[in-house]
Amino acid sequence: MTTAVAPARIRSVPPATWAVALLLPIGPAAIAVLRLILPYYTAGDSADMVAAVNAHPGRQTAVIWLAYVGILTLVPGLFAAARVCRDGAPRLTAWALALSVPGYLSLGMLIGNDEILWSTSNAGLSVHDASSVVDAGHPAIDLSIGVFVIGHVVGTVLLGLALLRSGRIPVWAGWVIAVSQPLHFVATVILGSPQVDFVAWSMTAVGLAVVARQVLKDPLTR
Repeated sequence: MTTAVAPARIRSVPPATWAVALLLPIGPAAIAVLRLILPYYTAGDSADMVAAVNAHPGRQTAVIWLAYVGILTLVPGLFAAARVCRDGAPRLTAWALALSVPGYLSLGMLIGNDEILWSTSNAGLSVHDASSVVDAGHPAIDLSIGVFVIGHVVGTVLLGLALLRSGRIPVWAGWVIAVSQPLHFVATVILGSPQVDFVAWSMTAVGLAVVARQVLKDPLTR
């Protein structure tokens, strides 16, 4: 008597899960390139920003498109990452979302400022007139800058720590995420280095790519 062996079931990954997993590294990767090519990275004031954009309008166009990609992908990616670590570190995950989500949503206001810089250049305004338009921006832009900086830097640190505590991804990947945005802050505020900033955001992308792999293989995240 022979016993029939049932064929092993191959678990397929739904297309929606693939889409969610791909969102995780795309957002920070887009911002990494944005920070590297930003024309006015080290500009001192509005006049310097306008002059830099006038000199590199194509780069400013790319900045706007990349920022739009970030707006569409960063927040969904956060929620996908949170599903990986929420059971193992619920409080850290909640705080990470509470800070990071409004931080990343504030990009919508920041891209408006970049669009103004591009538009004044495209319209052929003088540096003086274009600077006046930029300086006359709504106070909400200044508020959005503060929310973005605090929210995404501290929130990403907490997300990395939550992923570490959950034990669902390699330790190195959790630390890469946790230290990436403080490095971005150092690159921007202290070093003024777009190259280091590119590395920092690329670290976020690499760490979240590891999280994406976990999303694809872990049934708890589906």
